[in-house]
Amino acid sequence: MMKKKILFAMIASVTALTGMSAAHAEGAYVGAGVTGNRYNFDIPGATSADNHSGYKAGAKIFAGYDFDKTWAIEGGYADFGSKDYSYVTGAGNGSVKSDSHGYYLAGKATMPVTDKVGVFGKLGVAKVKNSLSGTGLSTGISGNDKTGVYASVGAQYAINEKVSLTAEVEHFGKSADQGRKATGLALGARYNF
Repeated sequence: MMKKKILFAMIASVTALTGMSAAHAEGAYVGAGVTGNRYNFDIPGATSADNHSGYKAGAKIFAGYDFDKTWAIEGGYADFGSKDYSYVTGAGNGSVKSDSHGYYLAGKATMPVTDKVGVFGKLGVAKVKNSLSGTGLSTGISGNDKTGVYASVGAQYAINEKVSLTAEVEHFGKSADQGRKATGLALGARYNF
């Protein structure tokens, strides 16, 4: 399982670094994209035909301001999607549903590689709401809100002066005890004003 994660991260990094980035001077921008998020459920003694972990697609919107080719500030909202898990234990059956979304505000530093390609890193704060609901043995389970460090590394590619494509690995605060894990992938497009 760990080898698959490492291979997936390496492929994503190489793909991002070889084809994506943007070197834009200054001004405001907005963007939207999709996220890929890992979910994991750990119910002691559970057996089930359902997979207790997996990935779900979500959506993201963001906006920011480039002060120059290097420094920017960015904020955004991500809907991480939802995932269900049904299980069986010696004590009975149950199911859990997780639904998560979060906000972030971060400083961004971009290093231009060419006039169209650049790599970037973001660091800031994230607030994530992890909603949990359950049936059977999981009746009464509840999620929580977590605030923590937001961090991201990625790349962007300028199609033209106004439109860029982005790819990044994002870390949204702390992982939920059940459900969404903190680190995921995001692919997007941004429009520079």
